[in-house]
Amino acid sequence: MQVKDPALGRSLAGAEMLREVTFADGKARVEIRLTTPLCPSRDEIRASVEAAAMHVAGVKGVDVAFTAEVARKLGPTRERLPGVRNIIAVAAGKGGVGKSTVATNLAVALSAQGARVGILDADVFGPSIPQMMGQPQVAAEIRDEHTIVPGVHHGIKVLSVGFFVDRGAAVIWRGPMIHKLLTQFVEDVDWGELDYLVVDLPPGTGDTQLSLSQLVPVTGAVMVTTPQEMSIIDVEKALSMWKKVEVPVLGIIENMSYFACPQCGHHEEIFARGGGRRLAEREGLTFLGEIPVVSAVRSGGDDGKPITLAEPDSAVGKAFATIAGRVACALSVRNLPDPGTVKRSSKLSVLK
Repeated sequence: MQVKDPALGRSLAGAEMLREVTFADGKARVEIRLTTPLCPSRDEIRASVEAAAMHVAGVKGVDVAFTAEVARKLGPTRERLPGVRNIIAVAAGKGGVGKSTVATNLAVALSAQGARVGILDADVFGPSIPQMMGQPQVAAEIRDEHTIVPGVHHGIKVLSVGFFVDRGAAVIWRGPMIHKLLTQFVEDVDWGELDYLVVDLPPGTGDTQLSLSQLVPVTGAVMVTTPQEMSIIDVEKALSMWKKVEVPVLGIIENMSYFACPQCGHHEEIFARGGGRRLAEREGLTFLGEIPVVSAVRSGGDDGKPITLAEPDSAVGKAFATIAGRVACALSVRNLPDPGTVKRSSKLSVLK
């Protein structure tokens, strides 16, 4: 009986998730290594494994144990960021759609489930991550004259040009300077071991996006939009850019989808609604989710405590958690081993 991970669409053996199957005194113990701690189908996998094992002669009980190790794409060792398993570019076609808010809450949601996460604020001209992530537990520093150590905010490694310029000071640089800074942030930063590095990009399709795609193997991009047509048009242009630089788009997030009145619960669709979903369907992309307009999202960014951290059980907190799970699964799917390369083991013969 073949057991699949429904979120990945692959069998446990085919995804190399079966680690050990033992049998003693009528009881089977099955150890499964999930491809991400954010796996949304854990309960379904458990039920399927238990049902499959009970069909084996002599099995009277089943113990299913889970571990998690974030998948990475197999291939040559990367000279840049060798310890980073996945690089997620959070992008937008235009400014003002809440891209940095999405990036911070996505990172927090990934970290909340036990993943090792970092944020690189690549918006050189408008770095907002330092404000949104609040005061650091460990401040960023320059060590040994050339090694940059990221700050640690809420357990997440964070680096931004905003740490090294005065508040309110304008960064007035041409494209080559941006490329040089990004190269330094990649090559001279001690990121250590990370499961996910979330990169907050500036809006549009400019030098930063091009430099990032040239410097590091971006695992996938997440596009942020608001529902109205003017935003959708710019996202379409950004999607074209990602195709040209051969970076896969993991999906689209619709921010500011509607306003829910806290008194009466009425939904007011200020910027229309559904534009992001329709674009995803038209482009054959995954619609990752929608985020409503809520004052706590704004205040969380202003106060340096993202809503996913401050109010994880709120509707918006849960929405970001769901989106983070979908992003993590999309990355796992991209990183799955090719079917022909999977090694079979006799120890795993109980469950295929």
